Amino acid sequence: MPVYSMTGFASASASPVTDGDTAVPSVTVEVRTVNSRFLDIAFRLPDELRQTEPALRERLTTALRRGKVELRAAVGRGTDDALPQPSTDQLNRLSRLESTIQGWLPKAQPLSVHEALQWCRGGSTSAAPTAALDELVQQATKAAIDSLKQARAREGKRLVAMLLDRIGSLRELAAQAEPLVPAVVQKQQERFLERWQEALASASDSGNGVSVESARERALGEAAAFAIRIDVAEELTRLVAHLDEIERLLKAGGELGKRLDFLIQELHREANTLGSKSAALELTGISVDMKVLIEQMREQVQNIE
Repeated sequence: MPVYSMTGFASASASPVTDGDTAVPSVTVEVRTVNSRFLDIAFRLPDELRQTEPALRERLTTALRRGKVELRAAVGRGTDDALPQPSTDQLNRLSRLESTIQGWLPKAQPLSVHEALQWCRGGSTSAAPTAALDELVQQATKAAIDSLKQARAREGKRLVAMLLDRIGSLRELAAQAEPLVPAVVQKQQERFLERWQEALASASDSGNGVSVESARERALGEAAAFAIRIDVAEELTRLVAHLDEIERLLKAGGELGKRLDFLIQELHREANTLGSKSAALELTGISVDMKVLIEQMREQVQNIE
């Protein structure tokens, strides 16, 4: 299955196939999406298309899972033949109604040509043009959503490539850190024992009665406890396991944005622990490089559906 980005744009138009007898204009639909934790849909529809909102919402909900979605629709003007042809009776009725309203409301604005045509359209046409217009909206919306999904799939493919590249870099850093761990632990144990030997020699000179064997055992115990505290082998193992899971999800595809977001948080946790437990400058540098790469991944994962 493809991996979809939540960022995309698409537009499509639909025109009526008629013999010119009906006044059905063309319709253009634009769909824009950006990242969001949930599916958030907003519509920008002209008045003559308001009744299509529930059907459009259902279509978007079926096609998309996450993202902030804005759908805009516009009705074309059509040709001159598509304009309504008001009858004399309609114009007389509008004129009488306008005179009556202005008699009661002197400040009322006179009817414009556009408003008059709209009223004549509503009075002279049947439900057929409205149904045809609704059908055009559905056709344009379907085409726009199909194009949008293709654009989001292309963007998702680029995101997957970038994430896989970062995963490879993190694996290299983990491989660099792994052989450093035993050496760091051994070095810290040696330094710990040296300090204890110096303390023991000082205590022997002062004659406090501490045996060499007892001091050595205590030093080894303290050194072992300290080695456990600075050993980051477990963190590296978990980090590699998280990388394996992220790579598996990316190759499987589908709706994985939320799972990836959780795994990125776990990666960040392991990298932070690696840095805090590090007792060598080399490991600290590796931890910083890891956190930079993980932050880059986090920014891109937030765009995946």
